[in-house]
Amino acid sequence: MDKSRVVIGFLGTQLDQSAKRGDRWSGWRPSIAVCQQPDLVVDRFELLCDRRHESLAADVAADMGSVSPETDVCLHWNELRDPWDFEEVYAMLHQFTRDYSFDTDSEQYLAHITTGTHVAQICLFLLTESRHLPAALLQTSPAKRGSKDARGIYSVIDLDLSRYDQLASRFQAEHQEGLSFLKSGIETKNKAFNQLIERIEQVSLATRAPILLSGPTGAGKSQLAQRIFALKRHRQQVAGPLVEVNCATIRGEQAMSTLFGHIKGAFTGAAAARSGLLKTADRGVLFLDEIGELGSDEQAMLLRAIEEKTFLAVGSDVATSSDFQLIAGTNRDLQQEVAKGNFREDLLARINLWSFSLPGLAQRRDDIDPNIDFELQKFTTTHGRKVTFNKEARNKFVAFAHDPATHWKANFRDLNAAITRMATLAPGGRITTEVVDEEITRLKHSWHGSEKPDSHAATLRTVLDENKIAQMDRFDQAALAEVIKVCWQSASLSAAGRELFQVSRQSKQKANDADRLRKYLGKFGIKWSDIAR
Repeated sequence: MDKSRVVIGFLGTQLDQSAKRGDRWSGWRPSIAVCQQPDLVVDRFELLCDRRHESLAADVAADMGSVSPETDVCLHWNELRDPWDFEEVYAMLHQFTRDYSFDTDSEQYLAHITTGTHVAQICLFLLTESRHLPAALLQTSPAKRGSKDARGIYSVIDLDLSRYDQLASRFQAEHQEGLSFLKSGIETKNKAFNQLIERIEQVSLATRAPILLSGPTGAGKSQLAQRIFALKRHRQQVAGPLVEVNCATIRGEQAMSTLFGHIKGAFTGAAAARSGLLKTADRGVLFLDEIGELGSDEQAMLLRAIEEKTFLAVGSDVATSSDFQLIAGTNRDLQQEVAKGNFREDLLARINLWSFSLPGLAQRRDDIDPNIDFELQKFTTTHGRKVTFNKEARNKFVAFAHDPATHWKANFRDLNAAITRMATLAPGGRITTEVVDEEITRLKHSWHGSEKPDSHAATLRTVLDENKIAQMDRFDQAALAEVIKVCWQSASLSAAGRELFQVSRQSKQKANDADRLRKYLGKFGIKWSDIAR
């Protein structure tokens, strides 16, 4: 069954007027012209009219009925104080879409965007694009110059049609450009990380709400915050600066003064007033790295600054205003910090609306190769000297980097330092196997020297990130580390299970060692393939 066609549009208070002289049918009048199109049968025309133009509306409705008797013209009255006020016009149209009984199963809707003020046309487009108005766009225009055809021409623009793939591809290209920018141009291969960056790009450009970036030290939180700011600046979403603060470097009264400023004489040594970094970040982005290090007083003041966009400088009783977007970074589990009483629950709830956990390098081993190339290019840019690996040396370093026993304790900072050292020592601009061997020994020594003698962290880091390890009891760490070591020494899951359950399996009719071990590892999100040698 064919659907009825319904047009929704504004009365054209200028364009729909009849000619002052001569035949009133000789001039192009867009609302009436819609009903004159031989191949565009309109069953109903919902005409939005201002009460101040009742006489014109009646004339236009009569003329529409004259040229198209099958069209039912319905007048909808409004009393806009200012038809050029965006907020007022949008509110009126939005209410119209809420009150109107759309029946998309039996009716097809067209939003006529030729009449009305430019503000009205924009609002109609926005409501159609957002699907509040389930319609296609109808655009009309007069015939070519010299033509006496008063019907003019029309076009229907369906925002969902594939004919607009070229327009969509431009948005997609811009989207991909944003993703590449957030990844510093590195062609990362890790699927989970690429999905994470895609969501961060989407959120960063859609909101000014706080963003929380968590992850181990060296996972790239600071660099990502800088990239988010640069992307928002490029899209003209922020006008102020990026202000970066490492909260671990400020304490007590210094933290309050650094963040919120102080007035002259607020404390001993306050010889002059200071605006504070929150004020400096006005209309920009404030990146608070290691936010979990803030004291309780600073947390309370920050919460007020986020919610009310005002705060008190030290020693002042006059509120200072600052409108900034907060990006917070942490390598701690803030939920655990709340449970311990070290972090405010209400502050966490406020900054945790958009939370993203960045994986460490050990969880992104498939991205090691492109990151090596990135670090070499960065070295070339910084030092003005191109350095490459010979084939054997690169293969050796990549094999070491991918080895599960290589835990990359400082993550990308370790990789950056390793490439920088090897590039600096490379004879003739070529990194050799001798240089790689020296660097591998250096890295292993630094990691081994930082481990406690009785720590199981080195074993656990081969399969788990720092955050998960930090959430485990020492009992579970010790037990899981021993299980992993047995698995390394076993040829199969069943063999490892027999070794681990050699006593308890004797009392079972059906031992099923492999299934018991699989379920135990699954409690920690580990698969046999993650640890099999």
